[in-house]
Formats: sequence, C-alpha cells, structure tokens
Amino acid sequence: MTNVLDNIMTIADRLRDQSPEAERLGQLPDATAKMLKAAGPIRLLQPKKYGGFEAHPREFAETVMAAASLDPATGWICGIVGVHPWQLAFADPKVQQEVWGADNDTWMASPYAPTGIARPVEGGYIFNGRWQFSSGTDHCDWIFLGAMLGDAEGKMALPPTMLHMILPRSDYEIVEDSWNVVGLKGTGSKDIIVKDAFVPAYRVMNGDHVIDGTAQREYGATETLYKMPWSTMFPLGISAAVIGIAEGALAAHLDYQRERVGAQGTAIKDDPYVLFAISEAAADINAARQELLANVDRVWDLVDAGKEVDFADRAAGRRTQVRAAWRAVMAVDQIFARSGGNALRMDKPLQRFWRDAHAGLNHAIHVPSTVYHASALSSLGLEPPANLRSMI
Repeated sequence: MTNVLDNIMTIADRLRDQSPEAERLGQLPDATAKMLKAAGPIRLLQPKKYGGFEAHPREFAETVMAAASLDPATGWICGIVGVHPWQLAFADPKVQQEVWGADNDTWMASPYAPTGIARPVEGGYIFNGRWQFSSGTDHCDWIFLGAMLGDAEGKMALPPTMLHMILPRSDYEIVEDSWNVVGLKGTGSKDIIVKDAFVPAYRVMNGDHVIDGTAQREYGATETLYKMPWSTMFPLGISAAVIGIAEGALAAHLDYQRERVGAQGTAIKDDPYVLFAISEAAADINAARQELLANVDRVWDLVDAGKEVDFADRAAGRRTQVRAAWRAVMAVDQIFARSGGNALRMDKPLQRFWRDAHAGLNHAIHVPSTVYHASALSSLGLEPPANLRSMI
C-alpha cells in the first residue's frame, strides 16, 4: 500500500471547495492539478523505474472513488488520466523515456476512439483526425489517440486494424470551447485535432493487441500489474469514478437532510419513507463498490497465479463493472428524488453530484447492451460474434 489515499484525504477540503470553480472554468484549475501531482494518484499504476508506485489496481480504484466523492471532476480525471501510465508501461522504452525521462509527473490524455487515420510512410505514419472527450487534456503534455490503419491514399486499410498513437503536445490542437455540457464540466474533456502529424513507428501501439493482451506479452511484461487484461484496467478508473460520485452524492444528501423539514412539516429524521430510501441507497452504493473491488481482486488473483483470463471471464468482469456503475447511479436517483425542490439550487452540491453521476454513465464503457449480450452468450457456453466483443 502507498500513502496516496491519505494524501487525497489531506487535501479533501480543498478539493471540495474548488468544485464550483472547476465547473465555472470547464476544467480543473491549475492549482488543483498541482495538488494532484503532489498527492500522486496519477502515478499509482506507473512503473517504479519512472517514479511510480506499481500499486495494486484495487488501491487505484479506492483512491479514484475517494477523489470522486470529494469532487467528481477530480475523481474522473484521476480515473482516466491515471490509467494511461499502465499502458505506457508496455509501450516502446524509447517513448517511455520521452514521456517520463525529464519529469515523472508528466500526464497523458486520450481518447482511444479510432476517429483518426494513420497513413504509413517511411519510419512511421502521417496522422490526421479529430476526437471528442479528452478529459483533463489541458494539464497533459502527451496523448494516446485511437486511429485506424490507413492505406497509401489515406483511406482505412482492410482488414481493419486499430492503432493507439502517442503524440507530444506540440503535435495536436486542443479545441477551446468544445466542452459545453450538463455534467462533469470540470473535467475539461475537450476536442482534439491532429493535422498531418508525423508519428514515428515506436510511438505507435497496435490497439487490437493492447486489448487482447498480445502487446503485453510481446513486450515481455513480468509484473502482474502489467499482465492484467485491458478490459479490467481501462474501465476500472471510469467505473470507480462513477461509484465515488455516488458516494459523494450520498454524503451530500445526508448533510442536506440532517436538519431539513419536508413540505408537509415533518422533520426528515422522523420521515420513515425518506429514511427507508436513504438506507436502501446506501446499501446499493456500497454493493456497487464491493462488487467492483471484488472483481478486480478476482482477476488479479487469476493473473498472479499464471492462469488465463479467458473471454468469458473478461465478459463477466465487464458485466460487473457496468452493472456496478448503473446500480450506484440508480441509488442516487432514489435519494435525489426525495430531496425536495431546494436540492435543485446551483449552490447546493447535491445537484452537481447528481448531474455528474449521470454524465459518467454516458461514457461508452458503461453502455450495457453489447456487454450484457456477450456475457450472457458466454455464460451459456456460446461464442459471441465479433461485433459483441468490442472492449472485452
């Protein structure tokens, strides 16, 4: 265990207090990013060689939850930016040195959606594209961007091959004023544009191989952490953030209801219906937390024992992640609906937690349809078709 979680709790009041400012700015304030670098959550999954902790992913998830319960945007960035060091740990050593050699607190953004085209040229690729949802990007100096392999004319090559391109800040543009949203406003998840950037081959990873574990094996990863499945690690921080937001919502609700008198003149402490909803929501949020943590423990133990984590195991894990996030947010809905009209006021933190929790469910990683479909087929001993295997 590290002391990172303790570090987060040491700055808890400051993280809470800066939430309105982050929402107003549409990104974390510079001071918040500086606090997080000092606290160390982004280095939890980073190699020790570059000043990281190589922590158990359970500790990573617990830290993300804690941060999100204090400020949803902070927790979200800890979960998303915080997982990128895990992948860079099995990228080409030359790009690891470029990113971390001078400053091991260098942050990397994403997204991985393959909305760019990488056209092969001598020594690398010419890269073009536009991406949405680059969380925390203003505080990052490098980025992972998803792409499809192109042909000589710059069209998608067949059969399709997904790539993860690694670029320095000088090679891409952040589109200001491209993050005008109802929830998670403080994450600054802006658009990214790349125009005719040359990306050397050593800064390119085969995205399909990252997801199926081939990249980790080819790199020769020996640590359990870096042999973990992508489908466990990448969604972990995102789902943990949503559950942490739900925990923050519950705490804000309890603080709000403690002295409140309802519209009918009954003190909430004497209202059995609201009290029932509070207890049920608390149990559901806790169940979501425990399921997420137990799931990552289970996968870790399999990998640590040298056992294969097959598709059925990975699909069941994704099912658990998705359901945990949805269960937590549904619980938030139950308590928010019993908070009265004043909970809607913008100076009340509960409404922000409610909006941010729902925004977190809109991430592609939390879409239940294909995950549930694939998991159900696998549990029946059937082989899911290719279109259901995405991100599993």
